[in-house]
Amino acid sequence: MMNVEEEVGRLREEIKRLGELQSDGSYKVTFGVLFNDDRCANIFEALVGTLRAAKKRKIVAYDGQLLLQGVHDNVVITLMPPPAPSTATE
Repeated sequence: MMNVEEEVGRLREEIKRLGELQSDGSYKVTFGVLFNDDRCANIFEALVGTLRAAKKRKIVAYDGQLLLQGVHDNVVITLMPPPAPSTATE
């Protein structure tokens, strides 16, 4: 079983594969497209849980808390653009 960080990383890749790149560097995909994709279905046991974890980490954004297949197929999920590389050394 994958850990949450791994799942969120995979989710990011799948959104890039299925979504559309926006001018700000983000990607947009609808929940229905993600949910109904065979590859996603094989990777994510609990897509909704992974989305919630990613949302909590500010990696994705979407309206609502719990997404349900059918009801929320048109909800747009936005993969946030990667943070600008910081010039400060840590």
